[in-house]
Amino acid sequence: MRLRTPLLAAALATAATPVASAAPASTYYLDCQSGAVAATGTSPAAPWRTLAQANAHTFAPGERLLLKRGSKCAGVLAPKGKGAEGAPVQIDAYGRMSDSKPRVEGGGARAALLLTNTEQWEIRNLDLSNTGPDTTTDRRAGLYVELTDYGVAHHFVVENVDVHDVNGAEFKDPDPSGGILFTVKGSKTPTRFDDLRVSHCTVRHVDRTGIANPSTWKRAAGTAQIQSTGVVFADNDVYDVGGDGIVVLTSRGALVERNYVEGFNRRSGDYSAGIWAWDSDEVLYQYNEVTGGHGTMDSMAYDVDGGNNRNVYRYNYSHDNEGGFLLVCNGKDMVSDGNRVHDNISINDRNTDASYGVVSVLCDASTDTRVYRNTIVTDQPGTALVANKGLTGVVFEDNIFVGTTGHDSPIRDTTSVYRNNLYWRTDQARDTTGVRADPLLSSASPTTPDDVRLKDGSPARAAGSVGAGTDGTAYDYFGNRIPDPPNIGADQTG
Repeated sequence: MRLRTPLLAAALATAATPVASAAPASTYYLDCQSGAVAATGTSPAAPWRTLAQANAHTFAPGERLLLKRGSKCAGVLAPKGKGAEGAPVQIDAYGRMSDSKPRVEGGGARAALLLTNTEQWEIRNLDLSNTGPDTTTDRRAGLYVELTDYGVAHHFVVENVDVHDVNGAEFKDPDPSGGILFTVKGSKTPTRFDDLRVSHCTVRHVDRTGIANPSTWKRAAGTAQIQSTGVVFADNDVYDVGGDGIVVLTSRGALVERNYVEGFNRRSGDYSAGIWAWDSDEVLYQYNEVTGGHGTMDSMAYDVDGGNNRNVYRYNYSHDNEGGFLLVCNGKDMVSDGNRVHDNISINDRNTDASYGVVSVLCDASTDTRVYRNTIVTDQPGTALVANKGLTGVVFEDNIFVGTTGHDSPIRDTTSVYRNNLYWRTDQARDTTGVRADPLLSSASPTTPDDVRLKDGSPARAAGSVGAGTDGTAYDYFGNRIPDPPNIGADQTG
């Protein structure tokens, strides 16, 4: 038997010394139908009855507030307090799982669920709405977390929350109306979120933004620390939003994946996109689907916008958007560099505005933007496949471009670099290495991703130039390993 060293023996002796355990954190119950104003709220048999009772309590680390399933509360849930690392405050549901989620109806207030200058909260299994009189002046949201000159606020989780019917006024960033919003305000203390996750939520029929983390702070020399970190928007469904679908703002290293956006820019008079970022670095967007963009004030699925650096769009699907598939649009006096858009599929997107196309290069010039190994197909007459207003910085390589019958889908771009793309029912004279041939897609009239797979004998097979591993990507949209040499387009079937 190995002998214990004196140091180890001392440590074990210390560990064996009884330590008084902390009292378990309290749980409070709220039932707006059957609770009592005089109740303690500390058991399901004696729940609070009003939001005011919950709002009057200051929650300590580890405490929980549980709302009764099947109940409805009118007003604003605005609890106080904050959690601690490893002991967040939790808001959740209790009761029979067969009953509906507990509902909070904001009635036109700033939010149905409001948290201010706090951190370490987890929110699950709620139904939030916030409908008031029609307004052009009132900002409204379903769930709204606001930091003002706070510093760094750590750890927020929003999971399985449904937000619907929010009729806020038409305010865009940096403090919009919308569904689920985490907003940074102020100008004195650099403020941001760290470890923010919104997942498995549904946002439906809200104005103006679905899910976002806006900020009044803007990057300048010495202020990079104001970018939020650890932001994850995953597995959310967003339907019928007045403006933007899902937006990452002033962040670094965010992940946006497996979201579904259907119907955006439905009621806004401003520019909107499905999923995009502003003033953000190293954002990864993957496995998202965006459809139903309305109007031509942008209304494209995805957007490489102002101040975005080293963002990556891969494995995304876009279809039937009136504003197109992709916008490249750097902001005035900003740097947008090193962005990549690859291994995505666009089917029957369009934009009939003369300045736009299925892919649009507008605003101010970016640098080192590469768009490659995508399949872009449209059956919409009168739309350009690419439109560029004379801006440099974009390279198109190894993409499949398929237009409508009769070459009705031009590529209006005399500035970008084109290399080794395949063109069918369209052309780009500047691409001297391009392939002009029918790509032999699985369907002559694609409507789903499987329809743009390559048939045997396709001229796109083994004709690509951007090989696997050059960007750390080993697989295609469908999960196929990318061969060497690769295929042109998004399907890398061997």
